[in-house]
Amino acid sequence: MRALSALFAGLFWITALAAPSPVPAEPLDRAALAGLIMPPFSLGDPVNENGVYTLLNSGGAEAGFVFETEPLAPLPGFSGAPINALVVLDPNGTFLDVRLIAHNEPIFVSGLGEAPFHNFFEQYPGLSISSSIVVGTPYGDAETGSSLVYLDGVTKATASVRIAHESVMAATLAVAREKMRGISTGPPAHPDPDHDEDLVWQDLVDQGLVTRKTVTNAEIDAGFADTLWADDDPEARADPDGAYLDLWIADLGPPAIARAMLSADGYAELQAFLTISPEAEPILVIDTARHGLVGPDFVRNTAPDWLSAEQGGLPVALRDSDLLIDLSPDLPDALHDGTALILRTDRRLGFDPASPWQLNVTAVREHGMFRPETGSVTISVPHVTDDRFFIRPGVVKQLPAWQGAIRARLADLIVLAVFLTGLTGLLLFAQNPLADSRAFTPYRLAILAFVTGFIGWWGQGQLSIVTVLGVIRTAFDGGSYAFLVYDPFSLLIWGFAILGFVLWGRGYFCGWLCPFGALQEFAHHLGRRLRLPQVDLSPRWDRRAKSVKYLLLAGLVATVFLAPDRVDTAAEIEPFKTAITTYFLREWYFVAYAAIWLVSGMVLFKGFCRYVCPLGAVMAIGGLLRGRKWIERRAECGSPCQLCRVKCGYGAIRRTGEIQYSECFGCLDCVTIHNDDRRCVPLIIAARRNGRAQPEAAE
Repeated sequence: MRALSALFAGLFWITALAAPSPVPAEPLDRAALAGLIMPPFSLGDPVNENGVYTLLNSGGAEAGFVFETEPLAPLPGFSGAPINALVVLDPNGTFLDVRLIAHNEPIFVSGLGEAPFHNFFEQYPGLSISSSIVVGTPYGDAETGSSLVYLDGVTKATASVRIAHESVMAATLAVAREKMRGISTGPPAHPDPDHDEDLVWQDLVDQGLVTRKTVTNAEIDAGFADTLWADDDPEARADPDGAYLDLWIADLGPPAIARAMLSADGYAELQAFLTISPEAEPILVIDTARHGLVGPDFVRNTAPDWLSAEQGGLPVALRDSDLLIDLSPDLPDALHDGTALILRTDRRLGFDPASPWQLNVTAVREHGMFRPETGSVTISVPHVTDDRFFIRPGVVKQLPAWQGAIRARLADLIVLAVFLTGLTGLLLFAQNPLADSRAFTPYRLAILAFVTGFIGWWGQGQLSIVTVLGVIRTAFDGGSYAFLVYDPFSLLIWGFAILGFVLWGRGYFCGWLCPFGALQEFAHHLGRRLRLPQVDLSPRWDRRAKSVKYLLLAGLVATVFLAPDRVDTAAEIEPFKTAITTYFLREWYFVAYAAIWLVSGMVLFKGFCRYVCPLGAVMAIGGLLRGRKWIERRAECGSPCQLCRVKCGYGAIRRTGEIQYSECFGCLDCVTIHNDDRRCVPLIIAARRNGRAQPEAAE
């Protein structure tokens, strides 16, 4: 058995350390991907070798990008395999569709079912990659100007959905950086409501807070020169020096600028509008010349047909705000007489008011009387507002996902850390006083009740062979081990379990920290209370049965390489997901399987833990790191005394009295016997000898 354990230990650690370089997954073929695109959109041509395609609208024009997350961001999930999703992105960086394609996350394969995972991805459409999107709920009070967008997680599967979210964002930003140059991938600036200063019209002009663009009739004629429409503006030819466009632009988002530009009533109406639409950035445009800003068919509260905007080479959506425009009486009379609009754009769509942008004004001419042909010239007007009027939430960097996971479970982690530290110290420095206590069994059962209730059902900290297989799969595929930090609660338990390898072998975790093991122990005590007959295998069959867990572990490891898609199904040999993760709320056959082991535990002491548990096999292999024999023995142990061996429910003591630490669960029953002068045979014999010797010495 020792040789077999050493073999599996070598296999595990060599596999984990010998990680080849990452190999990207193969994208879906074009036909399969095209079938996932929702009409009226369709799949265009590929733009690179990583499975990124253009998105076409109903007219065949490019309308964004389509790609899978796995080839671009192959972050491994808890099965070791990446989560693959379809992402459809528009040119502004807004998600049009995000849909789950494939995954092997154990909790969704047969635990919670697929529906919650699919529902999680349905939250993305309409969100912009310019927003700081996080999984969870706001922590504390939401601060002014916060740009965080929260996605609802999935209870009992937070780690898996965090990995899924990171996959979506990593792949999307990779596409944005390569194919959407100039797009803002950080949160846009917001007007600072606490910034206040008194400004007058001349201040706005002197500080460049209003932009003016003047185009003469001669200049617009030059734009149409040598075209069909060169002679279609008699007014321009008659007055070449006259103003065709006299445009003024001001961002009314900052309150100080808005107060200087608008009357008291106009400012009040604007603030009421911003209360309803807090993410809108209002832009005031005024033309005092003959252009007029909008065409004859313009409808209020729609996008103006003669005005558009760009920022960073990408379009910015503009729309009329349909607001009363009552300018400040301090403004020049010409502005009061001009054509004015308050346009709005949405910061959530990537518009950053503190960064340069440009307004495009279209000059339109028609040629012909009955069915005129239309031509146009575009006038570009750059504008930027000083960033002192804005706050940028992005200067406070968004926490990495692993830090967010820690913060989300900080209270639980503190309680868990205190408990684990206390338990480790108790077993390391006060093992004998604990075992000698008359209330040892109640103390132990109280600890196991805490493990079952807090660590298991509340904290979802049941360690599983799935994590071990995921590490092996990741090592083989050359992926990242970052998936481990998405569940800091379980990771902390793993850390103490590995420390336990050195101090106690498998006994620390299997005997004290496993929630399902604790349930089996409670079942044993219930069976004893009900006076059910206890079943014990013969020593020969006990030895044979204990090797089963190593064979099962070997089979699971082989499945990782030979049939990776079957790993989650094979891992159901563990009833942990049923009994702990899903509170027995699963299909009847899973519940029946877990119940069989618990009911059998009433007559067969911890049968699953001793004979079947593949995680227990891993813990036994890890126990090879044990650096001490922590259970005291005497020369008489095993010859002639066999009491500890007979009383050991785990069969972890050989006839020689030697402790077989690979099967020891650290229950301390043998320690209580070893230290008890009323039960330990060598101590009883020694006491009797001393009792006879004392009277002789007195004579």
